Amino acid sequence: MTPNDNISVAVTGACGRMGRMIIDNVTQAPDMTLVAAFDKQSCNSDVINASNLAETLKSVRPDVLVDFTVAASSVEIIKKAADAGVRLVVGTTGFTPEQRAEAKKAIESQTAAIISPNFSIGVNVFFQLVKKASESLPSAAYAAELIEAHHKHKIDAPSGTAVKAIDIIKEVDRARSIGSYSIRAGDIVGDHSVSFIGDGERLEISHQAQSRQAFVSGAMLATRFIVKQPPGLYSMDDLMASI
Repeated sequence: MTPNDNISVAVTGACGRMGRMIIDNVTQAPDMTLVAAFDKQSCNSDVINASNLAETLKSVRPDVLVDFTVAASSVEIIKKAADAGVRLVVGTTGFTPEQRAEAKKAIESQTAAIISPNFSIGVNVFFQLVKKASESLPSAAYAAELIEAHHKHKIDAPSGTAVKAIDIIKEVDRARSIGSYSIRAGDIVGDHSVSFIGDGERLEISHQAQSRQAFVSGAMLATRFIVKQPPGLYSMDDLMASI
């Protein structure tokens, strides 16, 4: 694509909260066009039943499919999009290691995809700070504790963001033990806090999402990023390096 080309976008989970917000953002973006919206349920006449995903993708051929659904459905969505040669932005969380491997296998050599548990730019800076703190504060002297909170309807616990933060800490220091606590209550959008606690001091790194727009804005950036990439699996680190 050239910089002036319009990006054609399809969205799965179109009847969900994230799906509706992504559709609103795509339709308002001057450089994007919504060409298809899918869901298992029918919330309006413009939504296509998800059972018709594969054939619709092959006929409509969107540049990018944005997927914020659930892990089991997302793996199948990724396979069908990759088979159709459609690029992917995937914000689904709760993948098992086996599901991640299955998704990666489908993507490799067929399409370009960016998969992240959290598309918020602030959260990805949070990840960078957590890594820096882990490198600077040895586990022998500093305990690590993570607390995350989300709305009462969130299925997976700990959250995908929390799991990634824990993985970052473990990659720096395998010997470090990490306490992890999940809260599911009310309408909390997403709070994450990592504390490094030593004798006489505590360093706390926190991020609070005040609106799902933080995730949607990042997904829009990811859509503009992935449409320019050759086949392969990308992360938010790749996007952040391009900003």
